[in-house]
Amino acid sequence: MDIRGKTALITGASAGIGAEFARRLAAQGANLVLVARRTDRLDALAAELTGVHVDVVPLDLSQPGAGRTLREQVPQPVHLLVNNAGFGNYGPLLDEDPDKLDAMIQVNVTALTDISRAFLPGMVEAGEGTLLNIASIAAYSPTPSMPVYGATKAYVLNFTEALAYQLRNTPIRVLVYSPGATETEFFDVVGTRDAGGGNWQTPAQVVTGALRALDGRAPSAVAGVPNRIAVSVARLLPRRWAVNLGGRLTYN
Repeated sequence: MDIRGKTALITGASAGIGAEFARRLAAQGANLVLVARRTDRLDALAAELTGVHVDVVPLDLSQPGAGRTLREQVPQPVHLLVNNAGFGNYGPLLDEDPDKLDAMIQVNVTALTDISRAFLPGMVEAGEGTLLNIASIAAYSPTPSMPVYGATKAYVLNFTEALAYQLRNTPIRVLVYSPGATETEFFDVVGTRDAGGGNWQTPAQVVTGALRALDGRAPSAVAGVPNRIAVSVARLLPRRWAVNLGGRLTYN
Protein backbone atom coordinates (compact mmCIF):
# COMPACT_ATOMS: atom_id res chain seq x y z
CA MET A 1 0.00 0.00 0.00
CA ASP A 2 1.42 3.34 -1.10
CA ILE A 3 0.41 5.94 1.50
CA ARG A 4 3.03 8.60 0.77
CA GLY A 5 1.53 12.08 0.64
CA LYS A 6 -1.92 10.75 1.57
CA THR A 7 -3.84 11.07 4.84
CA ALA A 8 -4.29 8.34 7.46
CA LEU A 9 -6.70 8.79 10.37
CA ILE A 10 -6.01 6.65 13.44
CA THR A 11 -8.29 6.36 16.46
CA GLY A 12 -6.85 5.30 19.79
CA ALA A 13 -3.60 6.87 18.64
CA SER A 14 -2.26 7.99 22.03
CA ALA A 15 -0.55 4.69 22.94
CA GLY A 16 0.08 1.07 22.05
CA ILE A 17 -0.97 -0.20 18.64
CA GLY A 18 -2.41 3.16 17.57
CA ALA A 19 0.81 5.04 18.33
CA GLU A 20 2.81 2.38 16.49
CA PHE A 21 0.56 2.76 13.44
CA ALA A 22 1.23 6.51 13.56
CA ARG A 23 5.01 6.05 13.68
CA ARG A 24 5.02 3.44 10.92
CA LEU A 25 2.75 5.38 8.57
CA ALA A 26 4.64 8.64 9.16
CA ALA A 27 7.84 6.80 8.24
CA GLN A 28 6.13 5.86 4.97
CA GLY A 29 5.33 9.52 4.26
CA ALA A 30 1.68 9.64 5.28
CA ASN A 31 0.09 12.74 6.73
CA LEU A 32 -1.76 11.88 9.92
CA VAL A 33 -4.90 12.66 11.88
CA LEU A 34 -4.45 11.35 15.43
CA VAL A 35 -7.59 10.82 17.52
CA ALA A 36 -7.82 9.97 21.23
CA ARG A 37 -8.98 11.44 24.54
CA ARG A 38 -5.56 12.34 25.95
CA THR A 39 -4.42 15.58 24.37
CA ASP A 40 -1.03 15.57 26.07
CA ARG A 41 -0.20 12.13 24.68
CA LEU A 42 -1.32 13.12 21.19
CA ASP A 43 0.71 16.33 21.28
CA ALA A 44 3.82 14.45 22.42
CA LEU A 45 3.41 11.88 19.63
CA ALA A 46 2.80 14.59 17.02
CA ALA A 47 5.99 16.37 18.08
CA GLU A 48 7.90 13.13 17.56
CA LEU A 49 6.67 12.67 13.99
CA THR A 50 8.67 14.94 11.72
CA GLY A 51 8.58 15.41 7.97
CA VAL A 52 4.81 14.92 7.64
CA HIS A 53 1.73 16.96 8.52
CA VAL A 54 0.03 15.82 11.73
CA ASP A 55 -3.37 16.98 13.00
CA VAL A 56 -4.36 16.22 16.59
CA VAL A 57 -8.06 15.73 17.35
CA PRO A 58 -8.85 15.19 21.06
CA LEU A 59 -12.17 13.34 21.15
CA ASP A 60 -13.94 11.07 23.60
CA LEU A 61 -15.36 8.27 21.46
CA SER A 62 -17.61 7.10 24.28
CA GLN A 63 -19.86 10.09 23.52
CA PRO A 64 -22.77 9.66 21.06
CA GLY A 65 -22.31 10.81 17.48
CA ALA A 66 -18.52 10.42 17.55
CA GLY A 67 -18.25 9.66 13.86
CA ARG A 68 -20.24 12.66 12.71
CA THR A 69 -18.37 14.91 15.14
CA LEU A 70 -15.06 13.61 13.84
CA ARG A 71 -16.11 14.07 10.21
CA GLU A 72 -16.91 17.73 10.95
CA GLN A 73 -13.46 18.22 12.49
CA VAL A 74 -11.64 16.45 9.65
CA PRO A 75 -12.94 17.94 6.40
CA GLN A 76 -9.98 16.77 4.29
CA PRO A 77 -10.04 13.48 2.35
CA VAL A 78 -8.97 10.45 4.39
CA HIS A 79 -7.29 7.68 2.39
CA LEU A 80 -6.66 5.20 5.24
CA LEU A 81 -8.97 4.93 8.24
CA VAL A 82 -7.68 2.82 11.13
CA ASN A 83 -10.39 2.16 13.71
CA ASN A 84 -8.11 1.06 16.53
CA ALA A 85 -9.71 2.64 19.62
CA GLY A 86 -11.15 0.20 22.15
CA PHE A 87 -10.88 -1.15 25.67
CA GLY A 88 -11.88 -4.25 27.59
CA ASN A 89 -12.96 -5.77 30.88
CA TYR A 90 -12.30 -8.99 32.76
CA GLY A 91 -14.34 -11.07 35.16
CA PRO A 92 -17.98 -11.73 36.08
CA LEU A 93 -20.56 -9.56 34.38
CA LEU A 94 -22.40 -9.04 37.66
CA ASP A 95 -19.32 -7.37 39.14
CA GLU A 96 -18.98 -4.87 36.29
CA ASP A 97 -19.84 -1.19 36.48
CA PRO A 98 -22.82 -0.65 34.11
CA ASP A 99 -21.48 2.76 33.07
CA LYS A 100 -18.16 1.19 32.07
CA LEU A 101 -19.99 -1.46 30.06
CA ASP A 102 -22.00 1.24 28.28
CA ALA A 103 -18.81 3.14 27.46
CA MET A 104 -17.12 -0.02 26.16
CA ILE A 105 -19.98 -0.81 23.81
CA GLN A 106 -20.07 2.81 22.68
CA VAL A 107 -16.34 2.89 21.85
CA ASN A 108 -15.86 -0.65 20.54
CA VAL A 109 -19.09 -0.92 18.55
CA THR A 110 -21.07 2.29 18.11
CA ALA A 111 -18.21 4.71 17.49
CA LEU A 112 -16.44 2.29 15.14
CA THR A 113 -19.64 1.90 13.12
CA ASP A 114 -20.37 5.63 13.13
CA ILE A 115 -16.82 6.56 12.08
CA SER A 116 -16.82 3.97 9.29
CA ARG A 117 -20.16 5.31 8.04
CA ALA A 118 -18.90 8.89 8.21
CA PHE A 119 -15.72 8.45 6.16
CA LEU A 120 -16.50 5.67 3.69
CA PRO A 121 -18.71 7.79 1.38
CA GLY A 122 -15.79 10.13 0.70
CA MET A 123 -13.58 7.16 -0.20
CA VAL A 124 -16.20 5.71 -2.53
CA GLU A 125 -16.71 9.09 -4.20
CA ALA A 126 -12.94 9.53 -4.64
CA GLY A 127 -12.56 6.01 -5.97
CA GLU A 128 -9.84 5.08 -3.49
CA GLY A 129 -9.40 4.36 0.19
CA THR A 130 -8.78 1.75 2.85
CA LEU A 131 -10.69 0.86 6.01
CA LEU A 132 -8.82 -1.13 8.65
CA ASN A 133 -10.78 -2.18 11.73
CA ILE A 134 -8.94 -3.72 14.67
CA ALA A 135 -10.77 -6.61 16.36
CA SER A 136 -9.29 -9.38 18.53
CA ILE A 137 -8.93 -13.14 18.56
CA ALA A 138 -11.62 -12.89 21.27
CA ALA A 139 -14.01 -12.27 18.36
CA TYR A 140 -13.80 -15.87 17.17
CA SER A 141 -15.45 -17.68 20.08
CA PRO A 142 -17.33 -16.81 23.29
CA THR A 143 -15.02 -15.53 26.02
CA PRO A 144 -16.39 -16.29 29.50
CA SER A 145 -13.67 -14.21 31.16
CA MET A 146 -14.47 -11.13 29.04
CA PRO A 147 -18.05 -11.61 27.82
CA VAL A 148 -18.90 -8.06 26.78
CA TYR A 149 -15.49 -7.29 25.30
CA GLY A 150 -15.51 -10.53 23.29
CA ALA A 151 -19.00 -9.80 22.03
CA THR A 152 -18.02 -6.29 20.89
CA LYS A 153 -15.09 -7.69 18.94
CA ALA A 154 -17.30 -10.36 17.38
CA TYR A 155 -19.42 -7.47 16.13
CA VAL A 156 -16.35 -5.77 14.64
CA LEU A 157 -15.35 -8.99 12.87
CA ASN A 158 -18.78 -9.70 11.40
CA PHE A 159 -19.53 -6.06 10.57
CA THR A 160 -16.25 -5.58 8.70
CA GLU A 161 -16.41 -8.83 6.76
CA ALA A 162 -19.97 -7.99 5.67
CA LEU A 163 -18.90 -4.48 4.71
CA ALA A 164 -16.01 -5.87 2.67
CA TYR A 165 -18.52 -7.94 0.72
CA GLN A 166 -20.78 -4.94 0.12
CA LEU A 167 -17.84 -2.97 -1.27
CA ARG A 168 -16.28 -5.85 -3.20
CA ASN A 169 -16.97 -4.21 -6.57
CA THR A 170 -15.42 -0.87 -5.58
CA PRO A 171 -11.75 0.14 -5.27
CA ILE A 172 -12.13 0.37 -1.47
CA ARG A 173 -10.00 -2.09 0.54
CA VAL A 174 -11.69 -3.28 3.75
CA LEU A 175 -9.90 -5.43 6.34
CA VAL A 176 -10.51 -6.53 9.91
CA TYR A 177 -7.31 -7.51 11.74
CA SER A 178 -7.40 -9.50 14.97
CA PRO A 179 -4.42 -9.39 17.35
CA GLY A 180 -4.03 -11.62 20.36
CA ALA A 181 -2.48 -10.50 23.64
CA THR A 182 -0.28 -7.46 22.94
CA GLU A 183 2.14 -5.61 25.21
CA THR A 184 0.10 -2.40 25.59
CA GLU A 185 -1.78 -0.41 28.23
CA PHE A 186 -4.87 -2.48 27.43
CA PHE A 187 -4.12 -4.80 30.33
CA ASP A 188 -3.57 -1.89 32.73
CA VAL A 189 -7.11 -0.76 31.95
CA VAL A 190 -8.46 -4.30 32.27
CA GLY A 191 -6.62 -4.66 35.58
CA THR A 192 -4.90 -8.02 35.03
CA ARG A 193 -2.63 -9.80 32.58
CA ASP A 194 -4.76 -12.90 33.12
CA ALA A 195 -6.96 -11.48 30.38
CA GLY A 196 -4.14 -12.27 27.96
CA GLY A 197 -2.29 -15.53 27.61
CA GLY A 198 -1.02 -17.54 24.70
CA ASN A 199 1.16 -15.83 22.12
CA TRP A 200 2.04 -12.31 23.28
CA GLN A 201 3.17 -9.82 20.63
CA THR A 202 4.55 -6.29 20.59
CA PRO A 203 2.66 -3.41 18.94
CA ALA A 204 5.35 -3.36 16.24
CA GLN A 205 4.65 -7.00 15.38
CA VAL A 206 0.90 -6.37 15.23
CA VAL A 207 1.27 -3.34 12.96
CA THR A 208 3.71 -5.15 10.68
CA GLY A 209 1.24 -7.98 10.28
CA ALA A 210 -1.71 -5.65 9.69
CA LEU A 211 0.08 -3.63 7.00
CA ARG A 212 1.20 -6.83 5.30
CA ALA A 213 -2.38 -8.16 5.38
CA LEU A 214 -3.59 -4.96 3.68
CA ASP A 215 -1.53 -5.95 0.65
CA GLY A 216 -3.59 -9.12 0.35
CA ARG A 217 -7.23 -9.55 -0.64
CA ALA A 218 -8.78 -11.41 2.31
CA PRO A 219 -11.35 -9.41 4.33
CA SER A 220 -9.98 -10.68 7.65
CA ALA A 221 -6.66 -11.75 9.12
CA VAL A 222 -5.30 -12.88 12.49
CA ALA A 223 -1.98 -11.76 13.99
CA GLY A 224 0.65 -14.46 14.46
CA VAL A 225 0.79 -18.14 13.54
CA PRO A 226 -0.07 -19.44 17.06
CA ASN A 227 -3.14 -17.19 17.17
CA ARG A 228 -4.23 -18.31 13.72
CA ILE A 229 -3.97 -21.94 14.83
CA ALA A 230 -5.98 -21.23 17.99
CA VAL A 231 -8.69 -19.45 15.99
CA SER A 232 -8.87 -22.31 13.48
CA VAL A 233 -9.28 -24.86 16.27
CA ALA A 234 -11.99 -22.77 17.94
CA ARG A 235 -13.91 -22.56 14.66
CA LEU A 236 -13.82 -26.33 14.20
CA LEU A 237 -15.14 -27.12 17.69
CA PRO A 238 -18.86 -27.31 18.46
CA ARG A 239 -19.98 -24.07 20.14
CA ARG A 240 -20.52 -25.72 23.52
CA TRP A 241 -17.02 -27.19 23.49
CA ALA A 242 -15.50 -23.87 22.45
CA VAL A 243 -17.23 -22.08 25.34
CA ASN A 244 -16.15 -24.72 27.86
CA LEU A 245 -12.55 -24.68 26.60
CA GLY A 246 -12.41 -20.89 26.71
CA GLY A 247 -13.80 -20.90 30.22
CA ARG A 248 -11.34 -23.51 31.48
CA LEU A 249 -8.34 -21.70 29.97
CA THR A 250 -9.13 -18.13 31.02
CA TYR A 251 -11.88 -17.99 33.65
CA ASN A 252 -11.08 -18.60 37.31
